[in-house]
Amino acid sequence: MRIAVFASDTDHSQLKKRELEKLIIEKGLTLDNQTPETVITIGGDGTLLSAFHRFVHRLDRIRFIGIHTGHLGFYTDWRDFELEELVDSLLEIVSHSVSYPLLEIKVTYCDDQEPKHFLALNECVIRRVTGTMRADVYIKDELFEQFRGDGLSVSTPTGSTAYNKSVGGAVLHPSVNALQLAEIASINNRVYRTLGSPLVIGQEEWIAIAVNELGQHMLSIDHLVMAEENVEKISYRVAQERIHFGGYRHNHFWTRVKDAFIK
Repeated sequence: MRIAVFASDTDHSQLKKRELEKLIIEKGLTLDNQTPETVITIGGDGTLLSAFHRFVHRLDRIRFIGIHTGHLGFYTDWRDFELEELVDSLLEIVSHSVSYPLLEIKVTYCDDQEPKHFLALNECVIRRVTGTMRADVYIKDELFEQFRGDGLSVSTPTGSTAYNKSVGGAVLHPSVNALQLAEIASINNRVYRTLGSPLVIGQEEWIAIAVNELGQHMLSIDHLVMAEENVEKISYRVAQERIHFGGYRHNHFWTRVKDAFIK
């Protein structure tokens, strides 16, 4: 088995990285940061997001395992004092994995610029840099509403517990192959009117946000932030690709939600 180990920049995470790599070698496994079969991250959800985007082109050949060195994360199942137990589990002949839906994003432009394609594990957020964002929202190519406000967020089920939740979106279980659209400070008055509540879109449908004004917009894809000029439209759908997690011990989703927000 070829294994890559990625850790956050904290001293503690880097220490645990060295300990884990030593255990991996002692157990006869192979360290490989280029073409791994298993990617282990040490830190938090941000570290796993970084590893996801690094290997986004090899998702069908990789499973991820997260070790958290701080508070419980949604993508991290192991604690930093369980390294030997984790490595022993990698040696088991029978292994399982769980998979989560991803968000497919296509950005098209008003000029001759080539469209850009992305995958997101959590969400994609679009905002106007200055002033109110004006955009038409389409569902399956049919105009649904004309949005005016700060911005729009489209999230995956696992991403529903992240920024989506903070702007009033619903929490979706990752067994639901869907994406969710949430408004960010929409303007609703006699002139402008939107639904004003989150939308859950099934895997056979898609969303398009047609920007009505040229100029600079901020596009956030997970932890990546980009300033984009001359955006014409952003299209979203449930991706064909999925992210796979090593299922040796995968915490129940609602347990994660309870531990993060209630317990």
